[in-house]
Amino acid sequence: MIDKVYIETPLGIATISGDENGVTSVSVTKESSNTISKNVPLHLQKAVLQLKEYFEGKRTNFDLMLNPSGTDFQKKVWIELLKIPFGKTVSYLDIAKRLGNPKTIRAAASANGKNPLWIIVPCHRVIGSDGSLTGYAGGLWRKKWLLDHENSVKQQSLF
Repeated sequence: MIDKVYIETPLGIATISGDENGVTSVSVTKESSNTISKNVPLHLQKAVLQLKEYFEGKRTNFDLMLNPSGTDFQKKVWIELLKIPFGKTVSYLDIAKRLGNPKTIRAAASANGKNPLWIIVPCHRVIGSDGSLTGYAGGLWRKKWLLDHENSVKQQSLF
């Protein structure tokens, strides 16, 4: 059985879903109709803690068991997204090249947009080849916020 918990983040209410096989999805909404979870199932506690640490600027990578649903191609794209370093960005073309075929750029962009693991699989770190903040299911303002957040955390750690 898939469990769901709701946590408050600076970008809205996040819904974290999963079971003992791993986190299946993380999404965000501006709706406040979901009540913040008071009881968090054991298998989602680590995800809740790590997301809170991320927003507090104390975490730059996630160490979670993930179990998203998707096609084989989508999963290959999501694995490539996991390789993007904190505070860095790559283009959709870069992802397609990493998969071995620059012609798959549209398919890679589509898979990026279907990423079910908001923030944990960092699709927000993928930008247009010209440096523009193109396409983001959570809204471009959230993408900008996340990139700014990661850059400020990175800069703070230099001193």
